[in-house]
Amino acid sequence: MSKLAQDIILGPVITEKSMTAARDSKKFTFKVAEDANKIEIASAVEQLFKVKVSKVNTINVRGQQRRYGRFEGYTASWKKAIVTLTPDSKNIEFFEGMM
Repeated sequence: MSKLAQDIILGPVITEKSMTAARDSKKFTFKVAEDANKIEIASAVEQLFKVKVSKVNTINVRGQQRRYGRFEGYTASWKKAIVTLTPDSKNIEFFEGMM
């Protein structure tokens, strides 16, 4: 059963480093489903934003240890995808207002 594109791409990652990469080298960073692979991520980005993807890099981000008084635990682990667009592709409009 194939997943919907909205179930694969969970949201953008907005950091100073990701915004610089988006502006300079067309690399956009997203939080994605943990069970999604690179092929599914590429097709989901192409379907949602109508762009051409040349490469996808994925990173599993481990949860960090946090304390609240005498209680401690971990934040949730998640998966990050850095999507590189082809040079002739247009930029993703969502990121344009933030650059």
